[in-house]
Amino acid sequence: MKKVLIAYDSRTGHTEKMAEFVAEGVRMGGNEVEVKKISTLKKVEDLQGYDAYVLGCPTYHRDITGGMKTFLFLMEQAGLEGKVGGAFGSYTHSGDAPGIIYDTMEYVFKMKMSSLGSFNLKEALVGDREGLSACQNYGKGINETLEK
Repeated sequence: MKKVLIAYDSRTGHTEKMAEFVAEGVRMGGNEVEVKKISTLKKVEDLQGYDAYVLGCPTYHRDITGGMKTFLFLMEQAGLEGKVGGAFGSYTHSGDAPGIIYDTMEYVFKMKMSSLGSFNLKEALVGDREGLSACQNYGKGINETLEK
């Protein structure tokens, strides 16, 4: 069994719900998941001991949130090269945040990223059956990357 950290920032609660649904998908594959707000992860030691890191962030003014920017600097210090990664987020109109995070994890941190790419979900779909299924499928994709 692998251990996965899903760390998220959420302004309206939509990305938080997505984090829980992605976690369900990871658990369906038999892996252990911890879901945490990025504000609770303050030290490099808080990031140790995981096999995969999946970050969630809403798009805010076509960018990631200020809190996520700060969190990425902390992650950079954690030495996560070769670890599995993924990124997701909710949006209303542009959906840029997950791609920014995904690229940072892949090219700056040198992580082994999910073959599913970054995952965006329009806020209006987060609570419905289609949104739930899409989030769970992203979690299942993290499991597949862990198996490779």
